Amino acid sequence: MMIDTYTTADEAVKCVKPGNRVFIHGSAATPVHLVEALQKRHNELYNVELVSITTLGDVNFDRPEHRKSFYFNSLFVSAATRAVANSEDGDYVPIFLSQIPQLFRKNILPVDVALIQVSPPDAHGFCSLGTSVDIARAAVDTAKHVIAQVNPLMPKTHGDGFIHVKRIDAMVWHVAALPELDYSFDVNEVTKKIGYNVASLVSDGATLQLGIGSIPDQVLKNLATHKNLGIHSEMISDGIIPLIETGAINNSQKKLNTRHTVTAFIAGTRKLYDFVNDNPSIRVMEINYVNDTSIIRQNPKATAINSAIEIDLTGQVCSDSIGSYQYSGIGGQMDFIHGASLSEGGMPIIALPAQTNKGISRIVPFLKEGAGVVTTRGHVHWVVTEYGMVNLFGKSLKQRAKALIEIAHPDHKQMLENSFYKRFKKV
Repeated sequence: MMIDTYTTADEAVKCVKPGNRVFIHGSAATPVHLVEALQKRHNELYNVELVSITTLGDVNFDRPEHRKSFYFNSLFVSAATRAVANSEDGDYVPIFLSQIPQLFRKNILPVDVALIQVSPPDAHGFCSLGTSVDIARAAVDTAKHVIAQVNPLMPKTHGDGFIHVKRIDAMVWHVAALPELDYSFDVNEVTKKIGYNVASLVSDGATLQLGIGSIPDQVLKNLATHKNLGIHSEMISDGIIPLIETGAINNSQKKLNTRHTVTAFIAGTRKLYDFVNDNPSIRVMEINYVNDTSIIRQNPKATAINSAIEIDLTGQVCSDSIGSYQYSGIGGQMDFIHGASLSEGGMPIIALPAQTNKGISRIVPFLKEGAGVVTTRGHVHWVVTEYGMVNLFGKSLKQRAKALIEIAHPDHKQMLENSFYKRFKKV
């Protein structure tokens, strides 16, 4: 496009008015340049509500001057928004990731302005939402005003993320490296053992959902000799690349999107962003499709691998808060845990270290006061720690407690056994 098609970030964000609701594109697609321009206007603005899922880069609104002007209503709390979301100047909306688009499309949270980051337009005028289609598709489709940070370093991805320049009200050319996440070096003996244990539950021909972090990375490292694996996951990271290159992941057994890796967003290193760029075998799709339980269950051996902050002896899984302190969000855990449980040969898995880095047991008699239950004890199946694997499905409360104590850290087994006796033997 001609250079005069573009404007400056300062000029573009002038459309934001007091009382507006502003959507911020998330993860590696966070439009930091546009956010910074918006933050510079804090003296002119008040009562501006910001909504997003995970944001990466310098988008810190936990500053006194910003708190007066912006209210951060997070749909999934992340490091950049954690402090403000837990303050009087922010909040959190508990919601399944798959249902967030409904908030925009049904005018429950109507979007006035959407700040997004896209790849440059092609010969036909189409940009790509790149690494994050997820909830951004619905925000773009429904926002009254769309401002795009156009970045040649944003990969063009196939799927649901194409947006024509006619839909964009202001375009800002800005070249900036995308945020990178690399957990390949964040490994220890605990994560290695958990990765090995989880991988032992994965069958040839399974359709995988994995998050990001050292445990999913270790799981993937243990799948090199597996055959005909597929990917249908809300996100993908670098760990899939060697498995695709060797053919361990070929998506041949999937009933939906056969031969295609399906995801809603991408977070990793530049190597991953280059790998997905204009790669027709990767489909980046809207979150209400990717995380739809009725879609997930149709693929064979759907294997959902998710983490937790703590789990109580009855199987209640807290994954989003530390007590009443909001740490992350519901996300897509329940979408995939339930979807996998309904899949033919499915394998819903919660994987977590048996204790924290400070030596506190993650298997607990009771969840902390104020803790949120993300996966209910009625939905939980496999639980994996470095000490083993147990399947809680169909087990009674007492049987569950005994099974979980077996895979707890040895330092905490006596405490858990005492709690078991106090709770169950008195009746």
